[in-house]
Amino acid sequence: MSLTELSSVKSFGGLQKRFEHQSETCKCKMIFAVYLPKEAETEKVPLVYWLSGLTCTDENFVTKAGAQAYAAKHGIAIIAPDTSPRGEGVPDDAEAAYDFGLGAGFYVNATEAPFSTNYHMYDYITKELPALVNANFNVDPARTGIFGHSMGGHGALTIALNNPGVYKSVSAFAPISSPMNCPWGEKALGGYLGSDRETWKKHDACYMISQATERLPLLIDQGDADPFLVEQLKPELLNSAASEHNHPITLRMQPGYDHSYYFISTFMEDHMDHHAKALKN
Repeated sequence: MSLTELSSVKSFGGLQKRFEHQSETCKCKMIFAVYLPKEAETEKVPLVYWLSGLTCTDENFVTKAGAQAYAAKHGIAIIAPDTSPRGEGVPDDAEAAYDFGLGAGFYVNATEAPFSTNYHMYDYITKELPALVNANFNVDPARTGIFGHSMGGHGALTIALNNPGVYKSVSAFAPISSPMNCPWGEKALGGYLGSDRETWKKHDACYMISQATERLPLLIDQGDADPFLVEQLKPELLNSAASEHNHPITLRMQPGYDHSYYFISTFMEDHMDHHAKALKN
């Protein structure tokens, strides 16, 4: 499958690139960003996938997180996809709400009309995009990590937990810890997957921890001044599930930090160190 390069700029000795392609999975054109450290010129490098949150595109992380410096330091590539299918004919929320539809794919495969045609973000992230990345860039798929923010934190955790052996590391910033138990999650999972809550379980990190066959250590940062903390994010549920099932977790409540990229960029170095430690062993 061909890629169209949209941009390429030098950053910390490496290259920050952006590509477009026709997605068979999402039945539309999709855009993703790639940071390639200079080591990728001569050798296969480890890589991490970043999954962004509600309303974001591939560009938010690339321009605001400051991750390129740490990716260059460790010689790690970063892949940052969009958060949903887009384009003419791709359905949106009936009221154009920010928390469903465009910019809010929730990293699931929709089974409910009219979203079931395009909204297959789970398969896109776990199958189509990795196949493209592995075929087109000098990366080592045996050394892959995944992390994300908010809706993307939910995506990173559930995808890692659902695919044992694929990812060597996982972390999240302010993840939606239990989508089955918060308004964002109930709206998204209900709208994409239907009313049978049994089908939601594989997309709830707290439930998936109870089913996990490997104990991949979780690094979670959460600002205690996050306006979504109590109603939507509920990190205490994730912490309780990990404790109950003896799953390794480091949950850091960061005093005074909110939900923004100011928060993310502050602790990005710690997360890149976390992934580098696992991916370079």
